[in-house]
Amino acid sequence: MFKIVGAINYLIVVFLNAFTDLGHKIIIQNTIFKVYDGSQQIVLTAIVNALILLPFILLFSPSGFLADRFAKHKIMQYAALFAVFITLGITYAYYHGEFLLAFALTFILALQSALYGPAKYGYIKELFGQKYLSAGNGAVQAVTTVAILGGIIFYTVLFETLYPEGAQNEAEILEAIAPLGWLLVGGSLIEYLLALRLPNKSSAVAQKVFKLKRYLSGFYLKKNLKTVTRKREIFDDIMALGIFWSISQVVLAVFGEYAKSKLGVTNTIYVQGVMALAGIGIVIGSILAAKLSRNYVNVGLSGFGAVGVTLIVFSIPFVESMKIIALLFTLFGVLSGFILVPLNSRIQELASNVHLGTVIAANNFIQNIFMFFFLMLTTLFAYYGMDAEILFYCMGLLGVYLSYLLFKRYYVDIFWAFVGMLATLRYKFSYHGLENIPQNRAVLLLSNHVSWLDWVILQLPLSRKINYMIDRDVYNWPVAHFFFEKGETIPLSPRAFKDAFREAHARLLKRRIVGIFPEGAISKDGKVAAFHRGYELIRPDYDGVIVPVYIGRGIFKTLFARHKESGGSWFRRTEIDVYFGEPLSKETKAKDIEEIIKNMRKRYEAQ
Repeated sequence: MFKIVGAINYLIVVFLNAFTDLGHKIIIQNTIFKVYDGSQQIVLTAIVNALILLPFILLFSPSGFLADRFAKHKIMQYAALFAVFITLGITYAYYHGEFLLAFALTFILALQSALYGPAKYGYIKELFGQKYLSAGNGAVQAVTTVAILGGIIFYTVLFETLYPEGAQNEAEILEAIAPLGWLLVGGSLIEYLLALRLPNKSSAVAQKVFKLKRYLSGFYLKKNLKTVTRKREIFDDIMALGIFWSISQVVLAVFGEYAKSKLGVTNTIYVQGVMALAGIGIVIGSILAAKLSRNYVNVGLSGFGAVGVTLIVFSIPFVESMKIIALLFTLFGVLSGFILVPLNSRIQELASNVHLGTVIAANNFIQNIFMFFFLMLTTLFAYYGMDAEILFYCMGLLGVYLSYLLFKRYYVDIFWAFVGMLATLRYKFSYHGLENIPQNRAVLLLSNHVSWLDWVILQLPLSRKINYMIDRDVYNWPVAHFFFEKGETIPLSPRAFKDAFREAHARLLKRRIVGIFPEGAISKDGKVAAFHRGYELIRPDYDGVIVPVYIGRGIFKTLFARHKESGGSWFRRTEIDVYFGEPLSKETKAKDIEEIIKNMRKRYEAQ
């Protein structure tokens, strides 16, 4: 992935953009932290966050238009240049002690980010392509989080170093830390120079014309929201991300005051440092999510992330140790990565290239409306002097609702994500020939049968769910029956085998993947047994192919195989190779498939 031309430059640009934006925000927030206390501190912190959120709401339509109308790398270049001038203005405000001007420029810097955002994130799909979509999103999320983490620590430490003891007001503080402004300018300048080297990856742009009257009348707002809601899954994922960011925003907004009033912590390095640990967690979580999404966008991870985040938010008010809270914030970040990477990747995957900018702008728009609303709620709580602890419980309840939404849509994917994580703890799967599985055609998978895990092994690398044919007696097992039914398996019995193959044919007509183990039983001697001809009853009038599969000998070192071979160890993962052969004609006979898989066994086991 990193060998792609422009990939490294792009990630550095993303890093510097977040690092600079965060730097100014931290300086303003730390100034507020030093000068104000209690509800006034929470209100002003909420206002700073609101100034950052509002541009993403106000510029929804223009930012989406720009990202769809013009080459995305050009938008990033002009936005980076604009940031250079903004940071020069911020530096001027610092040197002259103009707190209100610096405060206002927070809004202007956010305007730049709002116009920049859809192009920046839309460029992921263009630059990395479908193959590396999850990995690209994971890298961007990790780099952005490292920038946020680095910015929090870097600018907070420098702020504390330059902070004048006994300062009475904001002006004195800003004048003392004014040299930090040049760091913001330098970061923006380097970002601009690197953005100039980004390659043009736009295959086509929409031929649109932006009309101010339609923007002001709300016409574009309605039209663009309709574009997003056209695909319900995109809209649901955006809503889930909006709820998640609302929870995160409120938790971070109130933690400073909570730490100060409940835990007696007044040093900004400690407070910001604990919150920065969530950033480390997001980096770890993003890398893990990208790794677990190696073959496709693993949206099932989002369910685990939501449940984990909810439990952590509920537990924070019960903890009085900053060390334990630091650990909780780190775990919060890891689980956040499980939400952010899969859902953002899925949104980009489902969005058409011509509307990608609009969809990402809508994502920003809806997320920021959520965050703005909950920040106002936070402000009201603070204004009326309500305990910050109550907000943690409220966000926990919101987390319960987020978990419900994700489980409702992705319960099957969550189940497979869980199975996949359990399986990869003990086994290392290597898949070969996945490109032989067509994306938009029916597939009849015919595999050798070597263990009780075969159904898991074949499903893990595929985003499309396999409809397995299984023995009716197994299908009717009391507890397992529910999962078999939800997994759309096809029960097979000697008395009704023709009905089962008719159902398999109906699934193939719908371009599903149907999985069959033609041997009819798990191998007891490790050899490929004779294939039954039952699948030949499936009429070949569907649009699809047969794909032969060979599961390698590594499986015989596990507890789940009937034939056992030595070499397994409890201290290292067992390596299992799986080979997907080239697509075959639908009329290929059982004897020929059997011979092909035996030849695959000879060829691959000899390597």
